[in-house]
Amino acid sequence: MPLGTLKGVPSPQSCRSVTLDGIELRVLHIPLVSPFTTSFGTESVREVIVVRALTSDGDGWGEIVTQEAPLYSSEYTQGAWDVARRFLIPALLDRHRLAPEEVAGTLAPIVGHRMAKAGLELAVLDASLRSEGRSLGERLGAVVPRIPSGVSVGIQRDASTLVDTVAGYLAEGYRRIKIKIKPGRDVADTAAVRDAFGDIPLQVDANSAYTLADIDTLVELDRFDLLLIEQPLQEDDLVDHATLAERLSTPVCLDESITSFKAAGDALALGAASVINIKAGRVGGYLEAVRIHDLCRNADVPVWCGGMLETGIGRAANAALAALPGFTLPGDVSASNRFYTQDIVRDPITLVDGHVDVPTGPGLGIDIDPVALDEFTVVREEVRR
Repeated sequence: MPLGTLKGVPSPQSCRSVTLDGIELRVLHIPLVSPFTTSFGTESVREVIVVRALTSDGDGWGEIVTQEAPLYSSEYTQGAWDVARRFLIPALLDRHRLAPEEVAGTLAPIVGHRMAKAGLELAVLDASLRSEGRSLGERLGAVVPRIPSGVSVGIQRDASTLVDTVAGYLAEGYRRIKIKIKPGRDVADTAAVRDAFGDIPLQVDANSAYTLADIDTLVELDRFDLLLIEQPLQEDDLVDHATLAERLSTPVCLDESITSFKAAGDALALGAASVINIKAGRVGGYLEAVRIHDLCRNADVPVWCGGMLETGIGRAANAALAALPGFTLPGDVSASNRFYTQDIVRDPITLVDGHVDVPTGPGLGIDIDPVALDEFTVVREEVRR
């Protein structure tokens, strides 16, 4: 059986080709409801690129999930805008007519820039599926109508504030809590949350903030019965992650390290992770994300869907992805109001009984709010054939 396919599960039908007449790019600045702090910095305004595929069959929407500065990833807004404008979009427009499944191959000669490629592929996927009247969930292989929702909690002023913040999210109904950690804000913060809330599903995310020199601190986290510890070491430290995994009883989950199907296979082969966080933007698109899901499911390795503070565009797509059968842990597909007072879609993702619905409408199943879109747009450009 080829890697990336599931035994006994039929592959979803490929999409029809669309005639691509142009691409619109917009940089948006959307205020967050509160600052979001991780080991690599604090965001108060989400800078994101929205993509609109202009086709003869109707428009499609995508999202390039880069940030303003290359802190989480080497990709960043200006770089993504430049490579999309100068190289990626012209390559797609030269094809003129193509199916979503052909986007990755068309863009393969341009090295890297997976987030930019993912946003463009998603826009073409949305346009194609809308023309068919088929949902993204159906195309990817979704098997449930709604998914349990976890929430990511940034580093707070102190442990007491963290406990209060977590209490608020639990009251809203979130099914899993993830707290960000970094050296000096790890064991005590985790202990405070565990002591306050007993046996809630809890995990921690280091965003590559540690090295093997910190192994004694990381081993201390074992006593808190965590679901997992996410990306404790640097992105390229697969061997060190495997060494760390041998010392910990807490499952090691990789995030930033998983940039492709091959990277996921290498991590599993080395024993560097027993859980994988799949972020479609980070791996180059939702079709590549499905391949990684299939690989992990065949290996009996649980996966979950991470988030990049997406707008309603990416949030709807993440919900569809997280409805695949291998996503057995609650992901970061939280309600839109977790981050935004106003989203750019008419019906933002909402939380009901700790779950979010998987959109069932054509394509992404969302409608853009043009007023909000224009309000948050700071740069716009349209590229035509």
